[in-house]
Amino acid sequence: MTVVVCGEAMLLMLAEPGVPLERATAFRRSIAGAESNVAAGLARLGHDVRWIGRLGADPAGRSVLAMLRADGIDTRHAIVDPGAPTGLLVRDSHPSRAIDVQYYRAGSAASRLAPEELTPEMVSGARIVHVTGITPMLSASAHQATLRLFDLAREAGALVSFDPNIRLKLGSPELWRERVAPLLGRADIVLAGEDELELLGVDAARLGGLVVVKHRDKSATLGEARQEAFPVTLVDPVGAGDAFAAGFLSGVLRKEPYERCLREAAAVAALVVQCVSDTDGLPDRAGLDRALASFTEAGETVHR
Repeated sequence: MTVVVCGEAMLLMLAEPGVPLERATAFRRSIAGAESNVAAGLARLGHDVRWIGRLGADPAGRSVLAMLRADGIDTRHAIVDPGAPTGLLVRDSHPSRAIDVQYYRAGSAASRLAPEELTPEMVSGARIVHVTGITPMLSASAHQATLRLFDLAREAGALVSFDPNIRLKLGSPELWRERVAPLLGRADIVLAGEDELELLGVDAARLGGLVVVKHRDKSATLGEARQEAFPVTLVDPVGAGDAFAAGFLSGVLRKEPYERCLREAAAVAALVVQCVSDTDGLPDRAGLDRALASFTEAGETVHR
C-alpha cells in the first residue's frame, strides 16, 4: 500500500448550483471529507491508497464506502459503528460568493475514533501517511488517535503528510493552536495556507521537512520555488486544497522535482474548481497530462 489516509468521510448533499441553501429543493448525493478527497485524487492518479476511518452502520455509511471503493480505495480497515451515525455535510455551490456549509457531525462515528483502534497493520508498507488537522479536532479521543497515527507511521518508515485544513466550526483558534500546531513540527510534509500558519502561530521557516505554503493570492511556494495558480473559470472553490495535496503528493511519490510537484498540484486544483462537488474534477493520469500540456501552451510557468 503506497498511501494511507485517516479521517472522517461524510455523506455530502450538494444543492443545485447557484441556489442558496435555504431555497434549494434539489440535492445531489456525493462524498465529502478532506482525507477521503486526497485519497480519491491519488487513486485516480494511479496510486494504491487505503482509507482508515469510522462510519455509522446506516445507509449513509454504506453509500460512502461504496463511493470510496468505486475509486479503487482500500477500505478493509474501515470501522462500522452501530451506535453512532455517519457524518453529514450539506452545502450550496456558487462561484462568486461565500459557500454556505452546514456540518452535522457532532457525535458521529468518526468522532469516536480511539488510539487503540489503530494498529501497525493499517500502515504497513505505506510510503506516505496523510492526515489533516480536522481529525484531531473531532474529539479528544480522535486527537489521541492522531498522535498514535504519527507514531505508527514513524515505526513503519512512512513519511507523514499533514495539512492543517482549519475549520473554525470545529473549535476555537485557541483549541486549534493547542491540538494542531504541535503536529506541524512532527510532520515530514506540511501543506498549509499562509493564513493557517498565522492563526496557529507557526513560522514556516522553523519547520523541518518539506513545507509548502499556499498564499492568499493562490500561489504556492516550497523554498525558492513558486507556482502561480492557473487561470481557469471558477465554478466551485470547495476541495481545491485537497486536490492540491493529491497532486503534490503524487509528484513526491514519483520522485519528481519539487517544481514539478507544485505544478501538478496547481493543475489538479485548477481542474477541481471548474466542477461542482469536491471530487468531480479530480483527473486520472492522462487527464492531468493533458491539462498540464494545455497550461503550458497558455504560457504558464513555474516562477523561481
